[in-house]
Amino acid sequence: MRLTPEVYVVGGGANLCFGLSDDPDCHVYLIDGGEESALIDCGMAAGRSLDRITETILREGVDLLRLRTLILTHYHMDHAGGAASFRERFGLQVWAPRAAAAALRTGDEAAVALDVAKAAGFYAADYRFEPVPVDRELDEGDRLRVGDLELEVIDTPGHCDGHVSYLMQGRERRSLFAGDAVFSGGRVVWQNIHDCSVPRTIASIRKLREIEFDSLLPGHAAVVLDGGMRHVELAAAQADKLFVPGNLTG
Repeated sequence: MRLTPEVYVVGGGANLCFGLSDDPDCHVYLIDGGEESALIDCGMAAGRSLDRITETILREGVDLLRLRTLILTHYHMDHAGGAASFRERFGLQVWAPRAAAAALRTGDEAAVALDVAKAAGFYAADYRFEPVPVDRELDEGDRLRVGDLELEVIDTPGHCDGHVSYLMQGRERRSLFAGDAVFSGGRVVWQNIHDCSVPRTIASIRKLREIEFDSLLPGHAAVVLDGGMRHVELAAAQADKLFVPGNLTG
């Protein structure tokens, strides 16, 4: 599904997503930079997800030979669990936040809270995190080229360690790929895991509050094509009152 001249949604489970791939996949975005394209996050590649995402890309008329890179926002399985499978199928380079790279390379299930997520029933007990090489480690302020598009890396920890967002100037809109940092309606995802932090989440929201953009493209729930900054402001306003933003899943 094409959102803007250069951004497509090509995957995402039915729960808080578009139903283009299997649950609990996040929104999987494809950005088309002309001579090359990239995915932002990839879901889990469980079930038929990998095949369904491939079929959607082909249906949108995007040349798979121009798909070169997988760019990850963070290491949770609904965003990055399928990275090894996508890398193998499409020959992609994997770019990931520096603070997430070690866990991705080793498949450390405790580091990414997969162990407790499976115990809580969020993922199947027999699901395994397949390690993936990380070809480029990303730092705050890095500028990433995808054809004629450029993305800026913004550190946004809080939902978990090593979480980043990406700011992209498109042909018509300036888009923020926010991962799980903030969602429409000024909501966030609070989780009872070792690296989810209220103070760091609030600091990241306040950082995003200072950035100008049109489209808020989060990892789940509604996308906002225009007026995206207003949704970040809703979350920041709650913090200003010494409250925490509402939970997306509450």
